[in-house]
Amino acid sequence: MFTINETTIPSCYEMIPAIRTDSRGKFVKTFHEDFFRQHGLAVDFREEYYTVSQRGVLRGLHFQLPPAAHAKLVYCAHGEVLDVVVDLRQGSPTYRKHYSVLLSTDKANQIYVPIGLAHGFFVVSETATVTYKVTSVYAPDLDSGILWNSAGITWPTGLPILSERDQSFSSLEKFVTPFRY
Repeated sequence: MFTINETTIPSCYEMIPAIRTDSRGKFVKTFHEDFFRQHGLAVDFREEYYTVSQRGVLRGLHFQLPPAAHAKLVYCAHGEVLDVVVDLRQGSPTYRKHYSVLLSTDKANQIYVPIGLAHGFFVVSETATVTYKVTSVYAPDLDSGILWNSAGITWPTGLPILSERDQSFSSLEKFVTPFRY
């Protein structure tokens, strides 16, 4: 059903679903409650979103603060993105470290992002549609982020297309984390 690969960040996994192909195309199951539950992953997704972005767009690095913090399941339904997480959990062996993976529609891989990690992505393909399920409802007053270029991440360009909001976040160095490992 799924292959689960551990990443360098504890409790963060790359998920690779089985891909069924035939003359019509392909079929990919992106979530199965029992399988996720058996592996100790969140299954209580409350909302689902998708973004459509052009090459060079960088979205992130985002998270929600407690008590509205959430886990995410992220995949690229169309195109390819460099997906990145940053561990914000004080006491974690990877505190303030990052992990990146290419997510693509061809591979159908996903990333499971636990509570306490910042998340973002950079669009590598001409366009990309990124879908993510989250375990809490959007809370504007608790929606936050860290500055995209403050975590030591090697992005494909130093001049990405960014929203004003994403440019205004404080640096990782200045961020006082409420997250604990």
